[in-house]
Amino acid sequence: MLESLQTNGLLQILLLTLIAGLAMPLGAALASVERIRPRWLETEVRHSVIAFGGGALLAAVALVLVPEGSAGLSLVPIVVCFAAGGIAFMLLDRWLAANGTPASQLVAMLSDFVPEAMALGATFSVSSQGGMLLAGIIALQNVPEGFNSYRELAKATHYRRRTIVGGLALMALLGPVAGVVGYFLLSDTPQVVSGIMLFAAGGILYIIFQDIAPQARLKKHWAPPLGALAGFLLGLAGEVALGS
Repeated sequence: MLESLQTNGLLQILLLTLIAGLAMPLGAALASVERIRPRWLETEVRHSVIAFGGGALLAAVALVLVPEGSAGLSLVPIVVCFAAGGIAFMLLDRWLAANGTPASQLVAMLSDFVPEAMALGATFSVSSQGGMLLAGIIALQNVPEGFNSYRELAKATHYRRRTIVGGLALMALLGPVAGVVGYFLLSDTPQVVSGIMLFAAGGILYIIFQDIAPQARLKKHWAPPLGALAGFLLGLAGEVALGS
């Protein structure tokens, strides 16, 4: 009986994390649709989606990664893990810039997706309903982040549409791997999960203010800030739903 429950739980985790991950290529596929006319509307939509993704990432940091990560750790490990994440992502950002590979949105998306998938696996071992709700929140966040990643890579590289969307689809497989790791290996070591979350939070916060927020701004346009507000509101609604 216990083995049957574990098997069903494992299958559910694999399915939920895969669905959440596939939201990334879905967002990329939407971004690959023919350009919107007129040009000013396309610019407004693109910057609004970038801001929405930034707001969703900020919500993930403020409402999920930092509160959950800091809950099981003392002050010194919290500071060390968070600062280490910011410094590590700064070094990675400099390396990407030196090699002519701007992929800040992609890095931020994966840094958000992988630890949250781990948390989903760990959460599922305690509450299947909480795990399912968390999977839905991750999926909603991944759509605009996949959209922004596609636009960033398409602009900076010569990759074709199929290559970028297919690459993001392969990256979606990181979700089931991270979910299984969280379910089997990290459910009994919450301090490790907390450290990973804080490390990712520090890195994501660096990327938001270094790359994503500057890209979202448009002079004399008010839709992008509202997009950031909507993205954060999405995360807030999800956090309240999880809490209830």
